[in-house]
Amino acid sequence: MIKLTNISKSFGRNQVLKSINLTVEKGQVVVILGPSGSGKTTLLRCVNYLEKPNDGEIMIGDYSLKCKHAAKKDIHALREKSAMVFQQYNLFKHKTALENVMEGLVIVKKLPREEARARSVALLKKVGLAGKLDAYPSQLSGGQQQRVGIARALALEPEVILFDEPTSALDPELVGEVLAVIRKIAKEGITMIVVTHEMSFARDVANHAVFMDGGIIVEEGPPAELFNRPREERTRQFLKRITPELNYHI
Repeated sequence: MIKLTNISKSFGRNQVLKSINLTVEKGQVVVILGPSGSGKTTLLRCVNYLEKPNDGEIMIGDYSLKCKHAAKKDIHALREKSAMVFQQYNLFKHKTALENVMEGLVIVKKLPREEARARSVALLKKVGLAGKLDAYPSQLSGGQQQRVGIARALALEPEVILFDEPTSALDPELVGEVLAVIRKIAKEGITMIVVTHEMSFARDVANHAVFMDGGIIVEEGPPAELFNRPREERTRQFLKRITPELNYHI
């Protein structure tokens, strides 16, 4: 389970997150929706301390961290519980697809190289890249690079995988291949938190949906309820713009 309690974050005088509380059960797929600037990506980055919260508590599994007084060893312990899939892939450009996936297993997990290689090959096959083991990022499409990023995250066997708008940098025709991989791993019961603008994916794959605006959680609940019967006026306004085929009365 992941539990965020009173997570707050400011950049100077701009308070981006305002005492966020969120619980994610083990095996859930939670999607975070909201307009640009709502704080959703900042919240995701706070979960594994890519951004340092000003206040609050983060619990992943049996490990909890009080943000205001976190030491380096505490942050390292928290990060071992999660893995991030980024918008812009963040692959090592001078390493092949196989080497990119192996990196964390050898450096972080301290696995022998042969064991790390075998696991990485299996994961690249799993995401449909069996024929691209020796390709460098510059030789891969955006969708293929993102699938390497997903394999790299899976390799670390984290308790939760955090996806930061994983399709936003892709050409439209490549979005489907990445979402198909995420759907596949969701069926395996891996806990995931996904910041996304892909509404059909959010409706079909997620167990729980969260709508953020202005640094707060405006509304959350099962996707069918949030999309079809939103309680809050701000949620209805957002969904009306994003999913105009749904007839919301605002």
